[in-house]
Amino acid sequence: MDSTTTPPLPRETRDTLLVLGVVALVLLPQVAYLPPWASALAALLLGWRMWLAHSGQRLPGTWLLAALLALAVGATALQFRSIVGPEAGVVLVILLLVLKTLEMRARRDAMVIFFLGFFTLLTLFLQSQSLSMALAMLVAVWGLLVCLVNAHMPSGYPSLRQLVRTAGLLMLLGAPLMLVLFLAFPRLPPLWGLPTQASKGTTGMSNDMTIGQVAELAQNHSVALRVRFDSPDGKAPPQRLLYFRGPVLSHFDGRNWQADADGAPYTLPATAQVAASGLGTAIDYEITLEAHQQRWLLTLDATLSPPDAQRRVQRTADLQWLTARPLTEVLRYRAQAHLHYAYGQQLSDFQRSQHLQLPPDLNPRTTQWAQTLRRDHGTDDTAIVQAALNHLGSGRYVYTLAPNVVPGPHTADAFWFETHNGFCEHIASAFTVLMRAAGIPARIVTGYQGGERNPVDGLWTVRQSDAHAWTEVWLPHEGWLRIDPTSAVAPSRTEQLQRLSPPTSAFGGAMDQVISPDVLRRLRANWEALNHRWNDWVLNYTPRDQSALLQRLGWTDWSIPQLAAGLSGLLALATLGAAWQRWRRRWVADPWLRLMQQARQQLQRQGLEHADTRGLQALAAAAQAQWGDESQPLQQWLLQMEQWRYAPHGPQTPSLAQLRRAYRALIWPSPRTP
Repeated sequence: MDSTTTPPLPRETRDTLLVLGVVALVLLPQVAYLPPWASALAALLLGWRMWLAHSGQRLPGTWLLAALLALAVGATALQFRSIVGPEAGVVLVILLLVLKTLEMRARRDAMVIFFLGFFTLLTLFLQSQSLSMALAMLVAVWGLLVCLVNAHMPSGYPSLRQLVRTAGLLMLLGAPLMLVLFLAFPRLPPLWGLPTQASKGTTGMSNDMTIGQVAELAQNHSVALRVRFDSPDGKAPPQRLLYFRGPVLSHFDGRNWQADADGAPYTLPATAQVAASGLGTAIDYEITLEAHQQRWLLTLDATLSPPDAQRRVQRTADLQWLTARPLTEVLRYRAQAHLHYAYGQQLSDFQRSQHLQLPPDLNPRTTQWAQTLRRDHGTDDTAIVQAALNHLGSGRYVYTLAPNVVPGPHTADAFWFETHNGFCEHIASAFTVLMRAAGIPARIVTGYQGGERNPVDGLWTVRQSDAHAWTEVWLPHEGWLRIDPTSAVAPSRTEQLQRLSPPTSAFGGAMDQVISPDVLRRLRANWEALNHRWNDWVLNYTPRDQSALLQRLGWTDWSIPQLAAGLSGLLALATLGAAWQRWRRRWVADPWLRLMQQARQQLQRQGLEHADTRGLQALAAAAQAQWGDESQPLQQWLLQMEQWRYAPHGPQTPSLAQLRRAYRALIWPSPRTP
């Protein structure tokens, strides 16, 4: 043996390290959702257990394990003020899985770890159902199956390649059954549809807006929603008209804009009707909305009829659509929008006062300028609005992600008279304050503006970086009209969708030198198109889709009991088929045993007595006695099989695949003539 070759690890040590590596693989996707202390504690305990396995040290005693368990439970209770609930429960399950590895001494303990690992993987659906998460779970399941296969091969030293191949074959054999169950099993509300904390949302929109909040979103390029347009001419509307309506904010305290309380009535008053003039053709569209843990549906302005979301929706007086519960999963819905509209031609005294509200003694210079505009234009509110937009477009103001911040409560004064720069929320807030100070009812609408067409699938992708804030003003006889003051400062923002981007980091600049930005854009477009297919075909496979599929297959009259009976029959047939196949082939799980079983049966047919009960050396001796030197290749093969099974493996040890090929190449001696 070459002295520089590292000897193989003992079987027990290798198996333990394999299990610990797979546990780390199971926990890796959870790191992004765990508290930092939980990730650190799990990594520390796993690292410690790996060191114990590699160095052959004793496992910790009962008292130390009890102390670690108390630490895990106490830290979880301190973090979440409870040890029950989705978030606390996931942390506890993960820590218990890691602690279980510290008392893994027997095969029974390993089995507990395997199935606890499968359960831990299921908890990932509480966090995300994205395609990337599904792929990570697939790899982790493969790893757990590798460990299970290894645990059922207690003899010999099976190679990692053999274990991976066997586990992969098992997954392929189970894939057809999984597909049938997915397509035909009754669609029930999933466990991962349970509400989680609102802080887990992926959207940057909320029921309030602090100056500077939307600018932070501009640096987030994750997908907020995807849109498919079904316009009569087959084209999407102009980008400048793509406003996706979110929360409407009407209360201002100087720095923060807030929406009405959720307890406000969700019915549209009779006065809030769309004007018939200039209404134009309705646009049909379909949105795939990412989970954002809020109640609102983002809809194209203005969507008047209820979106077809297969759940109860309600419309507010602000033309915002709300669901009964927060959206914890990707949702697909169809709707129809009128891009040219006006509504709310009548405004009550209460609504007027609500949309003229300003905190007292704030922004005095803005108030004084508003009074000047009112004196100059009299009762012509339209002229006042246009004068303010002309002032914004004079060239003195700059649209920027990094505005100069003037401390203090007078945010509108700072924008209009000092900094002269800001992002969309700075501009919309200052414009709305000016309108209210001039006696024009106004409010802020937040949402998304624009989007980009994916050249792969033709869908429009709206990102968090498309987050936007604009103003609605109320004009007599016209109602609420959308005014986007950002367009006056930077027309390219809405006309050509030229987003502002933060400066490129050193790492990003280095990556641009390695991979072309065009290549990265194409890769991202392909990935996002694939991810949309995942959302469309898997996450949004609804009972309606299932019913349509069964009807296309000819099953027009079905019920859940009939479907369950059919699936049960299919499972029974699959089980009987597997049992018959195993009986027919006398199938065993261990590939070495299968190969030896074939050899013993062949030796029996060649006339060697008691070939099914003799050991390998006895078989070799019997072959020598019966066939002499003619059986030398057979004898050598039998001794190599014994070495592979019972001796330590070295560089000269043939692999099981090589032994299988050598068996097929054997020239068997002629059967003995009686």
